[in-house]
Amino acid sequence: KREVVCVSSGTSALQLAIQACNFKKKSEIIVPAITYISSFQSIIANGCIPIPCDIDEKTMLLNTKKLLDLINKKTVAIMPVHYAGSVNNLGKIYNIAKKFKLRIVEDAAHAFGSYYKKKLVGSFGDISCFSFDGIKNITCGEGGCIVSNDIKVINEAKDARLLGVVKDSEGRYIQKRSYEFDVKKIGWRYHMQNLNAVIGIEQLKKIKLIREKRQRICIQYDKLINNINGVNSFNRDYSSILPHIYVIKLAKQIDRDKVRAIMQKKGIETGIHYKPFQQLSISKQFIRGKKIDLDTSSKIYDKILTLPLHCDLSSKNILYIIKSLKEAIN
Repeated sequence: KREVVCVSSGTSALQLAIQACNFKKKSEIIVPAITYISSFQSIIANGCIPIPCDIDEKTMLLNTKKLLDLINKKTVAIMPVHYAGSVNNLGKIYNIAKKFKLRIVEDAAHAFGSYYKKKLVGSFGDISCFSFDGIKNITCGEGGCIVSNDIKVINEAKDARLLGVVKDSEGRYIQKRSYEFDVKKIGWRYHMQNLNAVIGIEQLKKIKLIREKRQRICIQYDKLINNINGVNSFNRDYSSILPHIYVIKLAKQIDRDKVRAIMQKKGIETGIHYKPFQQLSISKQFIRGKKIDLDTSSKIYDKILTLPLHCDLSSKNILYIIKSLKEAIN
């Protein structure tokens, strides 16, 4: 049985998980270069230094070979990001962490409901952090959680989510407020509201149906995408993952911005997941002077495009999206 702390967002889950590990200031945490900025901000908020690692072009996941080049005496943790719900490099990352005695804080915001070697993501390992915002695999409207067997991490996160008030969670579980209390460490107002929790509980009841629908959509996308010149899908095992987003890679000669504009006129919204950390202004203060090979993430950014993926998409919708994509490319 795993312990869980429900919080206000996936970002707060990452921030509190790192805080609960009590890393020294300016410790380094390695994270894939292509992920949402929340992964990096949660590290920065704790006074640690995010070190971007290049990604594997075939999977969009952290490149484990380049990961080894980044580990040094300042490294305290790795934050793998389960991009699009995929986790096929997780075993390698845990092996590396064990070898160098590093902690792992999984950014599993995309991977609720995914499996790794027939085990649910979050049901094993060090620390896993999930997001339940409005567009995730299941939603609380807004919310997130931390999952771990490390009781010290769990207890520290429980206090920190309620402004650092010691054992305030225990009182609130039985509908009591703390008036005579102590605060030993910095905390935040990051607890999950009861209304959000109720929404999440109802969503959990639908997880099987949600998994089936999302997998079906992605499988159909894959079959259709393979017939378009200049467009490639990423290798995903949809029998084991619950996909959060569907990302394609365009050939170099295709103008992605033009494609997006044409599809927008046809009523199809597309996305880009995500701009590499090294292309953001904030990155300069953390990676200036460091020799980090980020070529793959820099090159692939201009090629990736995210197509619509949600449970209300019908087969007819998908055919229209693919038809519009073909027209936009030609």
